[in-house]
Amino acid sequence: MAAVTDNTRGDMTDPPGGRSSAPRAGSRSTETWKREIIRQLKHRDRNQHAMYQDLIRFYTQLLEKSSMAKGILSCTSRRPSSDSSNSLSSLLHQNNQLKKTTGELAYQVVELQQQIKIKECVLEEQHASLSEAERLWTGAFNARQELQERVAQVQEENTALKAEYDALLQRQSQAEAELREGKVRGGHLLEDMIHMKQQAAARMNNRNERRSRAREAHLQKELQSAARSKVTIDSCSSAPTSRSTSPKSEEQNESNERGHTRLFRSASATSPRILSSIRELFQKRRGHSVCSQEEDLMIPVGFCLSARVPARARQVLEAHEQGINAVRFSSSSDLLATGGTDRVIKLWEVRGGSLSHRATLDGSTEGITCIDFDPAGSRILAASYDKSALLWRLDNSVPKLTLTGHSRKVTAARFSTLLHQVVTGSADRTIRLWDLQRAACVQVSEVASFCSDLVCSENCIISGHFDCKIRVWDTRTVGCVQELPAQGKVTSLDISSDHRQLLSCCRDDCLQLVELRRRSNERMCFRAEGFKCGSDSTKAVISPDGCFLAAGSADGAVYIWNASTGNLETRLPDKHSSSISAVAWSLSGEYVVSVDKSRLAVLWSDF
Repeated sequence: MAAVTDNTRGDMTDPPGGRSSAPRAGSRSTETWKREIIRQLKHRDRNQHAMYQDLIRFYTQLLEKSSMAKGILSCTSRRPSSDSSNSLSSLLHQNNQLKKTTGELAYQVVELQQQIKIKECVLEEQHASLSEAERLWTGAFNARQELQERVAQVQEENTALKAEYDALLQRQSQAEAELREGKVRGGHLLEDMIHMKQQAAARMNNRNERRSRAREAHLQKELQSAARSKVTIDSCSSAPTSRSTSPKSEEQNESNERGHTRLFRSASATSPRILSSIRELFQKRRGHSVCSQEEDLMIPVGFCLSARVPARARQVLEAHEQGINAVRFSSSSDLLATGGTDRVIKLWEVRGGSLSHRATLDGSTEGITCIDFDPAGSRILAASYDKSALLWRLDNSVPKLTLTGHSRKVTAARFSTLLHQVVTGSADRTIRLWDLQRAACVQVSEVASFCSDLVCSENCIISGHFDCKIRVWDTRTVGCVQELPAQGKVTSLDISSDHRQLLSCCRDDCLQLVELRRRSNERMCFRAEGFKCGSDSTKAVISPDGCFLAAGSADGAVYIWNASTGNLETRLPDKHSSSISAVAWSLSGEYVVSVDKSRLAVLWSDF
């Protein structure tokens, strides 16, 4: 069988001589096909030869032994009968050996057949796994084709999206350029508007000055003409004579009266003109005033006999859409104003220990930093991050007046003790005094440091600064008359209702109370464990009766000190989740309101 295999292999490898000499009838593709068939047959021959090699070898040995036994038997049959007895035993022995060998070989053949069956099963399993692998490969190939098509489609979509994105980027760059140009134009327009307002204010000041000088000159001329004129003294205006006067003396008096020289003319014609000139000189002109006659009236303000220390929260509400920076009670204590970074001021009515929304005042283009009510409680003034201060009437949500002139954010705005005047402080290191009737700045005081807050007293302005100093300005001399040292950066100022004490809050977590009416300016510092000033604009207040101080801490608690003893009176925790930015105490002494950076406002009371 091995010879047959070898011959078959030789036939597969070497083609016949006659065929090689024959002309080639097929093309190059036919030869390729033949070579492929020969290669596959060789591969199958090698596989089958490896599988059946042992079986062929044992079978060949079996055939050789059987042929050898036949030869021995044939030889023994030809030998003489003399050796039959001896050779028979040997032949029997050999026959037994051959049978034994034949049985062993048969057993080996059976085992080999079993191994062949096992290998055939393994081969079938391998063929099955190979077909399964081919099927999986075909599926994977098809999936790969689909994925390649999907990748090509996604690449096309990405190319289209990239083109759109580039177009959007170009439009965005154009829009940003237009926005920058718009901002530049807006800045130029704002500067031009400020310049025009300054020019208009200067023209108005010059016109008012000329009118005042003209009125004074006219009045002086009238007075001079009145001084040069003569007044007629009638006889009826003289004193009556006594009844005992003689007729002779009467005649003499009559002749003296006739001969008396007239030194003055009658003033009946000139007196009304003088009075009208004086009246016009001191009369208020309201042609361009932003203040009404009702606003000029000084309404009496209530006062607090004894402030009550709050003990619990009456109401907690989310007052604004963003953080709250300022809070203030009106003089009547029934109205509360809050201002925040959402650019609006909200008015709240205080009734029965609760807050109810009344109105919203808008008009600011950026966040609110400070709020103040006028003494009558009919107007509200606010400072803003948009470098201006705004004035509202409480019955109108649109600003009545916008004061522009600062070059950086306005941090403080207060009504002055003088009628129709307000004061503003800014981060541009200036303090400005404004006349509301003319809507113009009448005084500018330059400071060496950032102004964080200010308060107004009689004929003076007190300002707090980041250079750890408190400055006192005289509005009559337009200069700084006194500097008071502070413990750190001043974040807020508050003055007592009797204008005797000044409270300052500093960044070193300390409140300082200064006596203003004493030359020594005695100071008292207030600290507490856990109290920490949360920002550069944290605001503290004095109670209306001057007995307590209140301030909000970075830990969300309200701290209240006793002003006379310096001890911590109470601590109100657990209502604010962020740093408290401002605190306000009602003039009636009943309520305290605290606001924070997380939009919450809390109303505190003792009942």
